[in-house]
Amino acid sequence: MTAAPTPTPAKRPRVPKTVWDLIFTLVIPIMILSPNILGSGISIAEQVFGGGTTGNVRAYLLAALIPVGYVLWDLLVNRNVSPVALIGGAGAIFSGALAFWYVDGFWYAIKDSARSYLVGLLFLISAATSVPLFRVFLDATSIGESPEHRAATQTAMRDPVVKRGLVQGTVVFAVVDLIGGVVNSVVNYQRVTAKFGTDDFNAQIAAVNAVMRVPGLVISLVGVAGAVWLLNRAVTARYGAGASLFEPGKLAERLRERGETPA
Repeated sequence: MTAAPTPTPAKRPRVPKTVWDLIFTLVIPIMILSPNILGSGISIAEQVFGGGTTGNVRAYLLAALIPVGYVLWDLLVNRNVSPVALIGGAGAIFSGALAFWYVDGFWYAIKDSARSYLVGLLFLISAATSVPLFRVFLDATSIGESPEHRAATQTAMRDPVVKRGLVQGTVVFAVVDLIGGVVNSVVNYQRVTAKFGTDDFNAQIAAVNAVMRVPGLVISLVGVAGAVWLLNRAVTARYGAGASLFEPGKLAERLRERGETPA
Protein backbone atom coordinates (compact mmCIF):
# COMPACT_ATOMS: atom_id res chain seq x y z
CA MET A 1 0.00 0.00 0.00
CA THR A 2 1.46 3.33 -1.03
CA ALA A 3 1.98 5.76 1.80
CA ALA A 4 0.14 9.05 1.53
CA PRO A 5 2.42 11.93 0.56
CA THR A 6 3.48 14.15 3.38
CA PRO A 7 1.49 17.37 3.13
CA THR A 8 3.56 20.43 2.36
CA PRO A 9 3.31 22.87 5.25
CA ALA A 10 1.54 26.06 4.31
CA LYS A 11 3.79 29.06 3.99
CA ARG A 12 3.25 31.71 6.57
CA PRO A 13 2.22 35.02 5.04
CA ARG A 14 5.09 37.47 5.08
CA VAL A 15 4.71 40.73 6.91
CA PRO A 16 4.66 43.54 4.29
CA LYS A 17 7.75 45.73 4.30
CA THR A 18 5.61 48.82 4.84
CA VAL A 19 4.52 47.35 8.17
CA TRP A 20 8.13 46.81 9.26
CA ASP A 21 8.94 50.36 8.10
CA LEU A 22 6.12 51.70 10.26
CA ILE A 23 7.19 49.65 13.28
CA PHE A 24 10.87 50.62 13.20
CA THR A 25 10.56 54.23 12.08
CA LEU A 26 7.48 55.29 14.04
CA VAL A 27 6.02 52.86 16.59
CA ILE A 28 9.22 51.81 18.37
CA PRO A 29 10.69 55.36 18.52
CA ILE A 30 7.42 56.71 19.94
CA MET A 31 7.36 53.98 22.60
CA ILE A 32 10.96 54.72 23.57
CA LEU A 33 10.25 58.44 23.91
CA SER A 34 7.00 58.02 25.81
CA PRO A 35 7.23 58.64 29.58
CA ASN A 36 4.24 56.31 30.06
CA ILE A 37 4.07 53.59 27.38
CA LEU A 38 0.41 52.87 26.61
CA GLY A 39 -0.57 53.94 30.11
CA SER A 40 1.47 51.12 31.67
CA GLY A 41 3.60 53.42 33.80
CA ILE A 42 6.70 52.09 32.02
CA SER A 43 9.28 54.59 30.78
CA ILE A 44 12.40 53.52 28.88
CA ALA A 45 14.19 56.66 30.06
CA GLU A 46 13.34 55.83 33.68
CA GLN A 47 13.43 52.02 33.93
CA VAL A 48 16.21 51.31 31.43
CA PHE A 49 18.42 54.41 31.48
CA GLY A 50 17.98 55.58 35.06
CA GLY A 51 15.82 58.64 34.50
CA GLY A 52 16.75 62.31 34.79
CA THR A 53 18.46 64.26 32.06
CA THR A 54 20.90 61.45 31.28
CA GLY A 55 18.12 58.89 30.93
CA ASN A 56 16.04 61.16 28.71
CA VAL A 57 19.00 61.98 26.46
CA ARG A 58 19.86 58.30 26.06
CA ALA A 59 16.23 57.45 25.27
CA TYR A 60 16.15 60.30 22.74
CA LEU A 61 19.31 59.03 21.03
CA LEU A 62 18.03 55.45 20.94
CA ALA A 63 14.72 56.56 19.43
CA ALA A 64 16.58 58.62 16.81
CA LEU A 65 19.12 55.93 15.90
CA ILE A 66 16.83 52.89 15.64
CA PRO A 67 15.28 54.12 12.32
CA VAL A 68 18.79 54.83 11.04
CA GLY A 69 19.97 51.34 11.95
CA TYR A 70 16.88 49.79 10.36
CA VAL A 71 17.41 51.63 7.05
CA LEU A 72 21.10 50.69 6.91
CA TRP A 73 20.36 47.06 7.89
CA ASP A 74 17.73 46.82 5.15
CA LEU A 75 20.20 48.30 2.67
CA LEU A 76 22.94 45.81 3.56
CA VAL A 77 20.73 42.71 3.84
CA ASN A 78 19.01 43.32 0.50
CA ARG A 79 22.29 44.43 -1.07
CA ASN A 80 20.39 47.21 -2.76
CA VAL A 81 22.91 49.53 -4.39
CA SER A 82 20.45 51.41 -6.57
CA PRO A 83 20.81 55.20 -6.54
CA VAL A 84 17.49 55.55 -4.71
CA ALA A 85 18.57 53.16 -1.95
CA LEU A 86 21.94 54.87 -1.63
CA ILE A 87 20.26 58.28 -1.34
CA GLY A 88 18.02 56.84 1.38
CA GLY A 89 21.02 55.41 3.19
CA ALA A 90 22.90 58.70 2.99
CA GLY A 91 19.82 60.49 4.35
CA ALA A 92 19.63 58.02 7.24
CA ILE A 93 23.29 58.62 8.14
CA PHE A 94 22.70 62.39 7.95
CA SER A 95 19.71 62.08 10.31
CA GLY A 96 21.74 59.91 12.69
CA ALA A 97 24.53 62.46 12.82
CA LEU A 98 22.05 65.24 13.58
CA ALA A 99 20.72 63.27 16.57
CA PHE A 100 23.87 64.30 18.44
CA TRP A 101 23.11 68.00 17.92
CA TYR A 102 21.41 68.69 21.26
CA VAL A 103 19.08 71.62 20.69
CA ASP A 104 15.50 72.60 21.46
CA GLY A 105 13.07 75.32 20.39
CA PHE A 106 13.71 76.96 17.02
CA TRP A 107 16.84 74.99 16.20
CA TYR A 108 15.19 71.68 16.98
CA ALA A 109 12.38 72.61 14.59
CA ILE A 110 14.99 73.28 11.90
CA LYS A 111 16.93 70.12 12.73
CA ASP A 112 13.88 67.87 12.51
CA SER A 113 13.26 69.06 8.92
CA ALA A 114 16.92 69.25 7.88
CA ARG A 115 16.67 66.09 5.80
CA SER A 116 13.78 67.53 3.77
CA TYR A 117 15.68 70.79 3.29
CA LEU A 118 18.79 68.94 2.14
CA VAL A 119 16.91 66.71 -0.31
CA GLY A 120 14.97 69.68 -1.67
CA LEU A 121 18.14 71.71 -2.25
CA LEU A 122 19.94 68.78 -3.91
CA PHE A 123 17.02 68.24 -6.30
CA LEU A 124 16.91 71.96 -7.12
CA ILE A 125 20.63 72.03 -7.85
CA SER A 126 20.40 68.86 -9.96
CA ALA A 127 17.70 70.47 -12.13
CA ALA A 128 20.42 72.75 -13.50
CA THR A 129 22.67 69.81 -14.40
CA SER A 130 22.56 67.18 -17.14
CA VAL A 131 21.07 64.61 -14.75
CA PRO A 132 17.97 65.90 -12.88
CA LEU A 133 17.61 63.73 -9.78
CA PHE A 134 14.00 62.77 -10.54
CA ARG A 135 15.46 60.76 -13.42
CA VAL A 136 17.33 58.67 -10.84
CA PHE A 137 14.01 57.49 -9.44
CA LEU A 138 12.72 56.65 -12.91
CA ASP A 139 15.90 54.73 -13.72
CA ALA A 140 15.37 52.68 -10.55
CA THR A 141 11.79 51.78 -11.52
CA SER A 142 12.94 50.53 -14.94
CA ILE A 143 15.63 48.15 -13.64
CA GLY A 144 13.36 45.11 -13.84
CA GLU A 145 12.17 45.81 -17.39
CA SER A 146 13.23 43.85 -20.46
CA PRO A 147 16.27 45.19 -22.35
CA GLU A 148 14.03 46.47 -25.17
CA HIS A 149 11.65 48.27 -22.84
CA ARG A 150 14.47 49.74 -20.75
CA ALA A 151 16.16 50.95 -23.94
CA ALA A 152 12.92 52.64 -25.00
CA THR A 153 12.65 54.39 -21.62
CA GLN A 154 16.27 55.57 -21.77
CA THR A 155 15.88 56.81 -25.35
CA ALA A 156 12.77 58.81 -24.44
CA MET A 157 14.42 60.40 -21.41
CA ARG A 158 17.27 61.67 -23.62
CA ASP A 159 14.81 63.51 -25.85
CA PRO A 160 14.98 67.32 -25.29
CA VAL A 161 11.21 67.66 -24.79
CA VAL A 162 11.04 64.83 -22.26
CA LYS A 163 14.18 66.03 -20.53
CA ARG A 164 12.53 69.43 -20.08
CA GLY A 165 9.65 67.62 -18.38
CA LEU A 166 12.17 65.82 -16.15
CA VAL A 167 13.69 69.15 -15.14
CA GLN A 168 10.27 70.63 -14.38
CA GLY A 169 9.27 67.52 -12.42
CA THR A 170 12.50 67.66 -10.42
CA VAL A 171 11.88 71.30 -9.53
CA VAL A 172 8.28 70.60 -8.47
CA PHE A 173 9.38 67.64 -6.34
CA ALA A 174 12.07 69.79 -4.71
CA VAL A 175 9.76 72.73 -3.98
CA VAL A 176 7.08 70.48 -2.47
CA ASP A 177 9.71 68.73 -0.33
CA LEU A 178 10.93 72.12 0.92
CA ILE A 179 7.34 73.15 1.69
CA GLY A 180 6.90 69.91 3.62
CA GLY A 181 10.02 70.73 5.61
CA VAL A 182 8.68 74.19 6.46
CA VAL A 183 5.33 72.75 7.57
CA ASN A 184 7.09 70.21 9.76
CA SER A 185 9.32 72.91 11.26
CA VAL A 186 6.33 75.12 12.08
CA VAL A 187 4.49 72.27 13.80
CA ASN A 188 7.58 71.31 15.78
CA TYR A 189 8.24 74.91 16.80
CA GLN A 190 4.67 75.27 18.05
CA ARG A 191 4.44 71.93 19.86
CA VAL A 192 7.94 71.03 21.05
CA THR A 193 8.41 73.77 23.62
CA ALA A 194 10.07 71.93 26.52
CA LYS A 195 13.79 71.95 27.27
CA PHE A 196 16.02 69.30 25.75
CA GLY A 197 16.65 66.36 28.06
CA THR A 198 13.34 66.53 29.93
CA ASP A 199 10.45 64.08 30.06
CA ASP A 200 8.20 66.67 28.42
CA PHE A 201 10.63 67.21 25.54
CA ASN A 202 10.68 63.52 24.65
CA ALA A 203 6.90 63.23 25.05
CA GLN A 204 6.31 66.24 22.79
CA ILE A 205 8.60 64.80 20.11
CA ALA A 206 6.71 61.50 20.23
CA ALA A 207 3.38 63.32 19.86
CA VAL A 208 4.56 65.43 16.89
CA ASN A 209 6.05 62.38 15.15
CA ALA A 210 2.69 60.62 15.43
CA VAL A 211 0.75 63.68 14.26
CA MET A 212 2.99 64.51 11.30
CA ARG A 213 3.48 61.05 9.78
CA VAL A 214 0.34 61.07 7.59
CA PRO A 215 0.52 64.78 6.56
CA GLY A 216 4.21 64.35 5.76
CA LEU A 217 3.47 61.34 3.59
CA VAL A 218 0.64 63.17 1.81
CA ILE A 219 2.91 66.14 1.04
CA SER A 220 5.57 63.81 -0.38
CA LEU A 221 3.00 62.05 -2.56
CA VAL A 222 1.78 65.41 -3.86
CA GLY A 223 5.35 66.20 -4.94
CA VAL A 224 5.74 62.86 -6.70
CA ALA A 225 2.32 63.15 -8.37
CA GLY A 226 3.10 66.66 -9.63
CA ALA A 227 6.46 65.55 -11.04
CA VAL A 228 4.94 62.49 -12.72
CA TRP A 229 2.15 64.59 -14.26
CA LEU A 230 4.63 67.04 -15.78
CA LEU A 231 6.74 64.19 -17.10
CA ASN A 232 3.79 62.37 -18.65
CA ARG A 233 2.62 65.61 -20.23
CA ALA A 234 6.03 66.02 -21.87
CA VAL A 235 6.07 62.40 -23.09
CA THR A 236 2.56 62.77 -24.53
CA ALA A 237 3.54 66.01 -26.26
CA ARG A 238 6.53 64.29 -27.85
CA TYR A 239 5.16 60.82 -28.68
CA GLY A 240 1.39 61.27 -28.79
CA ALA A 241 -1.60 60.37 -26.63
CA GLY A 242 -1.21 57.15 -24.65
CA ALA A 243 2.58 57.23 -24.56
CA SER A 244 4.05 56.98 -21.09
CA LEU A 245 7.37 56.13 -19.48
CA PHE A 246 5.41 53.87 -17.15
CA GLU A 247 4.12 51.77 -20.08
CA PRO A 248 7.40 50.95 -21.84
CA GLY A 249 5.77 48.47 -24.23
CA LYS A 250 3.59 51.16 -25.80
CA LEU A 251 6.49 53.59 -25.71
CA ALA A 252 8.76 51.17 -27.58
CA GLU A 253 6.03 50.74 -30.21
CA ARG A 254 5.73 54.52 -30.67
CA LEU A 255 9.50 54.80 -31.08
CA ARG A 256 9.47 52.10 -33.78
CA GLU A 257 6.60 53.85 -35.58
CA ARG A 258 8.67 57.05 -35.63
CA GLY A 259 11.79 55.24 -36.79
CA GLU A 260 13.58 55.96 -33.50
CA THR A 261 15.22 52.66 -32.62
CA PRO A 262 15.58 52.31 -28.82
CA ALA A 263 19.25 52.36 -27.88
